[in-house]
Amino acid sequence: MNALAWIETKRDGGVLSDADWRAFVRAVVEGTVPDYQISALLMAVYFRGLSEAETAALTLAMRDSGRTFTWPADSRPVVDKHSTGGVGDKVSLPLAPLLAALGFRVPMISGRSLGITGGTLDKLESIPGCRTRLPPEAFQAQVQEVGCAIVGQTEDLVPADRKLYALRDATGTVPSVPLITSSILSKKLAEGIEALVLDVKCGRAAFMRDLDSARALALSMLRLATACGVRTTALVTAMDHPIGRAAGNWLEVKDTHEFLVACAESRPGSDRTAGWNDLERLVVECAAHLLRLTGHAGGMDEAREQVRACLYSPEPLRVWRWMLATQGADLDAYERALGRDTLAPCVREVHAVEDGWVTDCDARIVGEIVRDLGGGRRKAEDTVDARVGVDRLVKVGEKVHRGDLLARVHGPDAERTRAAAARLEKAFRIGASRLHPAGPILWEAGVTVSR
Repeated sequence: MNALAWIETKRDGGVLSDADWRAFVRAVVEGTVPDYQISALLMAVYFRGLSEAETAALTLAMRDSGRTFTWPADSRPVVDKHSTGGVGDKVSLPLAPLLAALGFRVPMISGRSLGITGGTLDKLESIPGCRTRLPPEAFQAQVQEVGCAIVGQTEDLVPADRKLYALRDATGTVPSVPLITSSILSKKLAEGIEALVLDVKCGRAAFMRDLDSARALALSMLRLATACGVRTTALVTAMDHPIGRAAGNWLEVKDTHEFLVACAESRPGSDRTAGWNDLERLVVECAAHLLRLTGHAGGMDEAREQVRACLYSPEPLRVWRWMLATQGADLDAYERALGRDTLAPCVREVHAVEDGWVTDCDARIVGEIVRDLGGGRRKAEDTVDARVGVDRLVKVGEKVHRGDLLARVHGPDAERTRAAAARLEKAFRIGASRLHPAGPILWEAGVTVSR
């Protein structure tokens, strides 16, 4: 092992071999290379990049740095979805039980919030008793029985990623396409999945602000996942406005529950689900792509029809409750919490100051408000207040009159809630003419699979 040689090679624009990357990852896990040399190599990668072969070598070495999963022979394909995260991005919550209801197995290993980006694990942990840390054997058993589980990364799953991500965060090298690619795909490949949908967010509240950057990351992950034998589709989706009607951990769980109930009790196109059109579209597209990728539908129109028939039935809601109960949730306490108007100490409403059409709701402002109320993290070690957030968000394209409710702020105390409500007013724009927002899918690419 010669860490200095690795650093100098990448500093000068050279290429490291597969053996070099495996030795590097092994040294990271074993602690035989100091943090300052790891950080120097990460900075060299940030400025010089990696070839596709190097990115693949690093990703596979990270995958193999810990436990990997294999699955019993079963007619149900093993699939997953990954999102780069956004504000109100609760897609994973209804998608996992929907996929299980469609006949998939979904071993979803998720993350926590950081900055204005919400974390699926924090949302689930707002449910009384729900556990997101399961022993690997219990995780696999739940996926086999229920069809889905949403859990966090265990100590022995891609341990190299935890150390490298912490150093990337501390050294300003997070925004590197090859390093993002290896971090995400090493965990997804360790799950032992057959098919994957990647959702790369793009917009003012996303990590990737412009379409070119988002598309570059999507293509990097798509090419590598496909080369590793995982049938993959990559989507670039809009993250300018919050998804659904709420942002904040418990409020997004409640929003998910209400969405699933509305779907179970209505039909596609119903007014009951109109406030979740963006959420419904993303959930349907992700599920439909996985049907197509696994050969369970001949084309996207057929796949969407299958997905909607299942979504608008009681089955996803039943599986959702089953998944929560299996992960330890107290369903009676959960139902009591759902019945309460708020779990936060204070609530303050934001109202329209004029008649017109809602032409904007800035997701970045909403996300910053949730974070600053305590619902997100500035640093990985920060704690999260699951009660706070924003709900009853009026969607872009809806008509309002002066005095109508635009949103509510749930805060930890009167002063901070009042200040957050004043900030939230600035997130909305009201115009004289109606704006018809474009759909959330901005770009997509993937492999073609036929039955």
